[in-house]
Amino acid sequence: MIKPLADRVVIKRLEAEETTKSGIVLTGSAKEKPQEAVVVAVGPGGYVDGNKVDMEVKVGDKVLFSKYAGTEVKHQGEEVIIVRQSDILAIVE
Repeated sequence: MIKPLADRVVIKRLEAEETTKSGIVLTGSAKEKPQEAVVVAVGPGGYVDGNKVDMEVKVGDKVLFSKYAGTEVKHQGEEVIIVRQSDILAIVE
């Protein structure tokens, strides 16, 4: 298990849609990587650059994140992304 530090969050990208709304099946290279993910682990928060950061996301939350945010990591055969909480744009309810 990856345990993030400070204001970092470990997220797992949700699967991309296989077909378009009009029914066209997309190949692997044509699929755009989704910006939607589920939170796998959350850091403790604390102070970042002298500012107190309270964590607003929790494990299991479905979130939208910035397109080019974070660092992709392969851990125990799974691809996850480690992002700062500020790179998370919204919680999807």
